This record gives sequence, structure tokens and C-alpha cells, in this order.
Amino acid sequence: MPGRARTRARGRARRRESYQQEAPGGPGAPGSATVSPVTFIVFFLQEIRVKEPGPEAGLHTAPLQERRIGGVFQDLVVNTRRYMMHVKDSKTGSEGTVVQLLANHFRVISRPQWVAYKYNIDYRPDIEDGNLRTILLDQHRRKFGECHIFDGNSLLLSRPLKERRVEWLSMTKDKKFVKITVEFSKEIRPTSSDCLRYYNILFRRTFKLLDFEQVGRNYYTKKKAIQLYRHGTSLEIWLGYVTSILQYENGITLCADVSHKLLRIETAYDFIKRTSAEAQTGNIREEVTNKLIGSIVLTKYNNKTYGVDDIDWKQNPEDTFNRSDGSKITYIDYYRQQHKEIVTVKKQPLLVSQGRWKKGLTGTHREPILLIPQLCSMTGLTDEIRKDYKFINTVQDNKKVQDLLQLWDLKFDTNFLSVSGRVLKNANIVQGRRMVRQFQNHHVMVGCLSCFTGQYLLNMNAIFFRIEVDGDANSYIDTLRKYTRPTLQMVSVICILPNDDKHRYDSIKRYLCTKCPIPSQCVVKKTLEKVQARTIVTKIAQQMNCKMGGALWKVETDVQRTMFIGIDCFHDIVNRQKSIAGFVASTNAELTKWCSQCVIQKTGEELMKELQTCLKAALDVWCKNESSMPHSVIVYRDGVGDGQLQALLDHEAKKMSTYLKTLSPNNFTLAFIVVKKRINTRFFLKHGSDFQNPPPGTVIDIELTRNE
Repeated sequence: MPGRARTRARGRARRRESYQQEAPGGPGAPGSATVSPVTFIVFFLQEIRVKEPGPEAGLHTAPLQERRIGGVFQDLVVNTRRYMMHVKDSKTGSEGTVVQLLANHFRVISRPQWVAYKYNIDYRPDIEDGNLRTILLDQHRRKFGECHIFDGNSLLLSRPLKERRVEWLSMTKDKKFVKITVEFSKEIRPTSSDCLRYYNILFRRTFKLLDFEQVGRNYYTKKKAIQLYRHGTSLEIWLGYVTSILQYENGITLCADVSHKLLRIETAYDFIKRTSAEAQTGNIREEVTNKLIGSIVLTKYNNKTYGVDDIDWKQNPEDTFNRSDGSKITYIDYYRQQHKEIVTVKKQPLLVSQGRWKKGLTGTHREPILLIPQLCSMTGLTDEIRKDYKFINTVQDNKKVQDLLQLWDLKFDTNFLSVSGRVLKNANIVQGRRMVRQFQNHHVMVGCLSCFTGQYLLNMNAIFFRIEVDGDANSYIDTLRKYTRPTLQMVSVICILPNDDKHRYDSIKRYLCTKCPIPSQCVVKKTLEKVQARTIVTKIAQQMNCKMGGALWKVETDVQRTMFIGIDCFHDIVNRQKSIAGFVASTNAELTKWCSQCVIQKTGEELMKELQTCLKAALDVWCKNESSMPHSVIVYRDGVGDGQLQALLDHEAKKMSTYLKTLSPNNFTLAFIVVKKRINTRFFLKHGSDFQNPPPGTVIDIELTRNE
């Protein structure tokens, strides 16, 4: 069924706060509030049928419970520093050349210093739409005042209401009554971590005053949309921002990063028609499905994005679905009544979206969301426009925005945050037996094949076969089956493809990686026809050399006999298949030999289970290449959010430490480094009147870091 109908058809179980304070003026207030520790909150879904109420008939009261609408702004961190003697007193290093950097952060120079009062809000009948909840509550604004912050679930006030529990009656546009119950929850002091969440909610309200529209989790404006035309397709770029207010080492800052939403001015139905016309195989539906699955579409009637998980070719907009009251309605009538959208193409398939996939809820049954392609716009991402430094000035110059922030005494510095960094010494790269070079001016040296001699290049004396095939995927697979027999001892395969068709590439790689494992490289024909063909061929040779076990270079490091390990997990959000944990480790002291392993895990499982087995296998290979065990193990762990840090310490780090101690209690040193790539902080080095990226090897360990 459609997303909105599916949402209305279900209710949400809610949690009641584990503690309640007395109402302001009561026996235990004020001054009795305590700052609660950060806790994990889990929400479950349950099916609820809601009957249409009369003005007062059927309205009933119930204890108010927490409801979650909107994002989480407070990061959950783990304090590991207190257990490490070398950083317990200070985490700031001294090596390297000091440089002054600018960051896209703005210091909060003023914030509320008074106690705020939190109230839980409940609606009867239940209202799922966050915007409608706000509209219904605003009908009583004169009762709680302009100085308020509402997150769809709770109301934060600068002054308490006269009564601990009050009930208000609101009316929807279709003349239906909704009872709103407001119940005091607790006092929030200026030092509470809850304040940051409400500061973020308040700041996001400023985007609406600036005529920005919410698309997904971020806000964008159509007023400054940029029109582009590329490869026969019209494109439109919406300007937007990603913001967050968080506590750092020396204070609270606002981080503002530029975000752009790239829309193709074509609907999913246009894409289906165009792909069908350009289809090169007989199975048009399969080709359309392969190209459309995994795409993100935008429904402009509610500014929401959906991932395309499948295409239902058996249904069309004239089919019916069951509404929450049990009645049947066609998709055409539903979108006309609910969203005022007219569907003109009757015979088109429906897009299937499973909604956003949340870790830990993979076993929860969810009805799919069915979308009409004609009402879905194709989206994409672009890196063509990445810089816009006028954001904070826009906020400061808008009077409505300033009036809103002034109610809560929230002010921001207008200048970029200045921080100090250190540039570490460049590492030497050894190529072959004679060449020693350094990184210079952000460029990596690329030499020709004659540069790579001696032990770092495999012996390439072999017989080469040149075989021509037709352009379709089946021709490539049939040819590979013919020439990859065990008797031929094929060592590598290079496939030259007519274009970048994903289906063909996936078929070739699936065969050469799973059914007949052989090092392979695919390259598009037009890539080899470029002027710099010699450089491209050289890079292909380098890649094939690495895939067959050779080494192009080595890096001189100050660490001795250290094993480096990288761990990451892949989650198939398109097909909802099993998750795969990847483990790669260096197996010699020069860091030129590596081994890798994959572990199949449950869907959505992030923590690696067979970690001890992988570590043992890597150490066994190390011992074959070296005379003794490594002295240190450094692990780089990717894909872990702040909320999983404690579980990471208790599971992966503890398992590795325990296993290493069984081998040698005193000889191993273990360092566990969590890598986070999805951050919005940007650093700039000012060079005259321009900005440029900091040089490689820049370290920032003060100001925009946390004490933990």
C-alpha cells in the first residue's frame, strides 16, 4: 500500500519515562531535577485500529509516554582515554610542523542559562504526521507562549504551565476533533545533555523561516535551483545545508556543511520508457529492473525519498489496496484524494520500496511501500558545487530567524572556528631497488613499468590470448568458461568492454570471483582510446600485478614488526541479503604482503563474530613470511557508529586482546582505531586570499575533539 496509508494504518508503542518529577510548584520542585545519563532507547511497533471520534465521544486519557519523531543529535561516546596512561593527562601531540586551520564550525557564544520545563504531548486519536501534530498544537499557542520548542513528541517551555496536566481540544481541516493532553515530565537544566537536542530542533526551525523545504533529513531551497543539461537529460540542483550543534572539547559549536540534491528532471516512468527503448537485450523488463533497483526517488508531494527495491510488473495504478478502515481504493483515487496528484498513465508498473532499513529491526515484518513511477522524480548526487560560505550570514541577516533565536538567547559567532594542526613528516616510498621518493604537493608519483623491478614485480613471462567476443554478457561468460579450464592454468584475465553496462560487468565479476576465481580487470574500450593511453595501460598493469600478489612499492615507516589490520562490514540494503564482514591484514614487516578473509554474517550484523579465527589465520601467514611474531597489532575499524563503541570494546577489542595474550602475555601491543568517514566537519588552510585543503599528514587533536 502507499507509504502514507501504511503509516496511518499502524500505531507506535511508546515508552514512558523511567522517572517523573513533580510539577513546578509541587512538593519536589523546582531544584530537584537531576541530570540523567545517556541511555539507549528502543522502540517497537504494534498494530492499532483507531475509530473516528466525535467532538468528545470516544476521547479517553492515558498516561503519557515518550514518542520518537525526528533525528538524534546527541552522539554517544565511550571514555577510553582514562584507561590509557600515555593520553590520560594530555592527548595533544608535539611532532610535526604547526599550521593554522579554519573549520566550518561557528562557536556558540550565548545560550540559555535558565531551567526549562519539558512536557509530554499525547494525541487522541493518534496522529502520525509530524507537521499535523505541530499545526494542531499551534492552535493553543497563546496558552504556552512563543518561547517554546516542539519536537513532535515533547514540548519545551521557558516557563512552566499552571497545571501539571492539561487537556486541549483541536480541530483538523476536515472538522474532526483531536484531544491533546499535555503532562509535565521534568526540568531540564542548562548543563543537561538534553539541551543540545532541543538547540538542534530550534535551529532547524530557522530553515522554514528561510523558505527551505525538508527533503529526507536535510533542508533544501528551490529558489536558487541550478538548471543543467547533460547527456540528453535535464538536471536540477537544489542548494541545502547539513547542520549540527554538538559539545566539543572547549565548548559548543554549530557545524554547517553544504549539501546539494541533484534531481533529474525526469520521472521514474520517463526512465522506464527511455531504458525500454534503449534496451539491448530481449528481456526488457529485466534490463529496466537491473538499472532501476538501488536508485533513490523523490516524491515531491511529500518531499520524501525512497529506495527502489523492486518493480511490481503485475500491478498498475488501477489496482486497489485495503485502507486502514477495511475499505478498498485504487491507487489513482488515493493519490488524487490524499495528495491532489493526477495519474494520467494507467498502464505502468509500481515501484516497491521496503522503507529505510534499520539495524537491529531486520526481523520486523514490514509491508512494502508501493509508488507510482509517474509521481517519482529520479535523484542523484553531485560534487560539482561544494563550497558556499554565506550560510551563517544568511542566518544572521534574517530578522525572523534572529527573533526566534533571541527568544532562547542562542547566538553564534560569525567567523569560522580557527584551530591549530600539525603536519607530520612525509613518508618515503621505495619503488623497485633504486627509487626513493616522497609525496610532494599532494601528488602521488606514477612511473612507467620500467620503474618496477626486482622483488616488487612478478615475473610476467606468460602466453597472452587475444579473444574477440560479442558485446552481451552471455558471450563473455561463454568465452570465459571455454578458456578458464584448469589445464590452461590461466593466471589473469583482462576484459575490454564496449561500454559501462552494469549487468555485463556484474556477470563477469561474479563468474571470475566466485565460480572460477582468477585475478581479473575490466576496462571500457573508450578509456583505452584516450590520448594518455600509455599512462592508463601502465595503471592497468600495476593493478593486475597487485591482484596476482606482486607489490608496486613499499612505505618506510618508523614502526617495526607491526601488523596492520583493516575491518569493515558490508550490508546489502537493496536485496536484504546477508551482511559480509571483510578482514585484511599485513603479513610481513615491509607491509608488501597481505591476506584477506570474508565472513558471512546475519543481516544487519555489524560486529564481527569470527574475529579470532581471522586473526589466527593472519598470524599463521605472518609466521610463514617472517621468522617471529609481530610485536604490535594496529587495527583500523570502519563502519561503527558512536552508539556501538561500547559493544565494540566489549566484543571485538576484548576478543583480540584475549587471544593475543594467550599467545604471548607480554609481547603484544594492541591499538584499536575506529575510523569515521561520515562527518560534516571540513578543514581549510588559508593560502593568501584563497582556501585549500590541508596537506597530507595533518593531525588535529585539540579544539574540535572530545575529552573522552
